[in-house]
Amino acid sequence: MPEERLQKILSRAGVASRRQAEQLILEGRVTVNGKIVTELGSKADPQSDHIKVDGRLLRLPRQLLYLALHKPRGCVTTLRDPQGRPTVPDFLGGVKARVYPVGRLDYASEGLLLLTNDGEFANLITSASSRIPKTYLVKVNGLLSAEQEQQFREGIPLAGRRTAPAGLRILRRAHKPWYEVRLIEGRKNQIRLMFKHFGRLVEKLKRVRIGFLELGALQPGQWRPLTAAEVERFRQVARPASWGRRFRLPPGSPEPPQPGRSS
Repeated sequence: MPEERLQKILSRAGVASRRQAEQLILEGRVTVNGKIVTELGSKADPQSDHIKVDGRLLRLPRQLLYLALHKPRGCVTTLRDPQGRPTVPDFLGGVKARVYPVGRLDYASEGLLLLTNDGEFANLITSASSRIPKTYLVKVNGLLSAEQEQQFREGIPLAGRRTAPAGLRILRRAHKPWYEVRLIEGRKNQIRLMFKHFGRLVEKLKRVRIGFLELGALQPGQWRPLTAAEVERFRQVARPASWGRRFRLPPGSPEPPQPGRSS
């Protein structure tokens, strides 16, 4: 196998992003065949060279996998859970390789979740500079006022830092309304905390789209592999240069599906 830049190998193995990998190299935490490498741009062959990070041998996956899962409610977005709750791997019957989630959905939320064993792809998708929009259907225990909706869109203070501009529109006006929310960042429990800022509690939350990719007909607990074309399209839209400074959806994005009947 041809030699590759060391930071690219580390990124592909899921150790860190390329920028973080460069820092690991500069700090002298990477060795190749027993020798510490500190020069950026150094190359290695991941198939024949022994590459270690902090003394741990690096192993690249034999086959790269890219999956879309409909994560059900009551499932944690981890590979293991000390509390014994259902985890993502419990729903990946037939997948023999070790894959890990790209991003997260909290325990009480459901919807589209990407999984892979390609670290570079995962870093690309989750990077803040990629600004890939994620679309959610959200049921709340009360309506926002017009002024609150505008504040939601423009950004609110959250943990000492203002949220990025967000998309928000009402899908069903009712005592317990449904909203469509689009985010380009992914802070922990962000949507729940944003509605809580206005005194509203989220009762249901479902992610229906990541960038161009829709949840579609996948039922809770079902998964499918991404096509080669979908993987390549993600690589294209995740490049920071393909996004302007203002938030927008990729051209031609379809309208979101309507939520089910309110309970």
